[in-house]
Amino acid sequence: MDKIELLSPAGDLERLKVTLLYGADAVYLGGEKYGLRANAVNFTIEELKEGCIFAHKLGKKVYFTLNIVFHNNDMDGVYDYIKEVVDCGIDAFIVSDPFLIKYIKNNYKNVEVHLSTQNSTTNYKTVEYFKNEGVDRVVLARELSKGEIEEIIKKTNMDIEIFIHGAMCTCFSGRCALSNYVTNRDANRGGCSQVCRFNFKTENEDFTMATKDLNLARHIKEIIEIGVKSLKVEGRMRSLYYLATVIGSYRKIIDNYYNNTLSEAMIRKEIDILSRVANRETSTQYFTKKADYNDQYYTGRCEISNQDYLGQVISYDKNNKLIKIYERNYFKLGDQVELFTPDKDSIIFNITKILDDDKKEVDIARHPDNIYYIYLDTNINIATYSMIRLIKKADIIINI
Repeated sequence: MDKIELLSPAGDLERLKVTLLYGADAVYLGGEKYGLRANAVNFTIEELKEGCIFAHKLGKKVYFTLNIVFHNNDMDGVYDYIKEVVDCGIDAFIVSDPFLIKYIKNNYKNVEVHLSTQNSTTNYKTVEYFKNEGVDRVVLARELSKGEIEEIIKKTNMDIEIFIHGAMCTCFSGRCALSNYVTNRDANRGGCSQVCRFNFKTENEDFTMATKDLNLARHIKEIIEIGVKSLKVEGRMRSLYYLATVIGSYRKIIDNYYNNTLSEAMIRKEIDILSRVANRETSTQYFTKKADYNDQYYTGRCEISNQDYLGQVISYDKNNKLIKIYERNYFKLGDQVELFTPDKDSIIFNITKILDDDKKEVDIARHPDNIYYIYLDTNINIATYSMIRLIKKADIIINI
């Protein structure tokens, strides 16, 4: 049995490298044209070539988003751009406009076509239609239950991808007009201003329709066993730490399932890690039941500020036993922390010595974006993009 695919976002070249090193089987990303994350850094043609080479050396894949709602003026140069992208070595296009399906399948037979969630596919008849049109995979709408997903797979035998983690649209994916109406930024052409997360003034109190994030970590076993082919994480604009943590946690859950070592204790541990990496609450949304008011924020929200991420490792001096880190959050002597690596090695230890950038001993690292050194005597391989996070701390509550 082939392992289910773990698919990660990559907003730029560094994110691509981090997320693949931490366990993603494939990444999805956008270029400078025709994608739905206009505010992300995105990829130039040269960066895309480098990203494809990096991924393929690891035996992994790159999927390219071409999923805006096309207007007439978008047609100029689109076929030339597709050729440039294919020549970079991508493995699939993610599209929503039907005219692209036949064009890509007729001209680039070695490149797959995946139907974007922007098409809001919610039934097996639509999946059958696009399968007959030549689509290789359908990314289902996020508003489906486990039963609906299972029925689609059974009736179509189609390669199905679903979202398992990250932000949710308040409206059906691909059907939102709020951003365009309120801010004149078209969500379906890459300009979403996330109006659904605004606080609206009313007579008595603020009102918001913001949706809680999706988290299906507890249901990965069920998802694998109903036949889903790809598990998709949302977040092309998320931080390196977020991607390393989320992908790392899902990688462990998936691998433990296939190794017959998936336990309740292990799942609880990874869910706890996932709950601390982002500051929004999460739910299973539509997967286990019809989503309701419990899956949204209506009158403001209380969130935990994530200060677990202490810094990214730059290097390790084996002679002096010093980890050089780029600091992101405050830490001090005596803190219990975890060093975790792309190689899945980790070590929990107490900080016993801190040096500043001038190699002077200090009690506290209080200046984000500065260089610090932490003492650690270890034999594990501290690879590039290893990170350090806090294990025990008092949560800081922020009322929004």
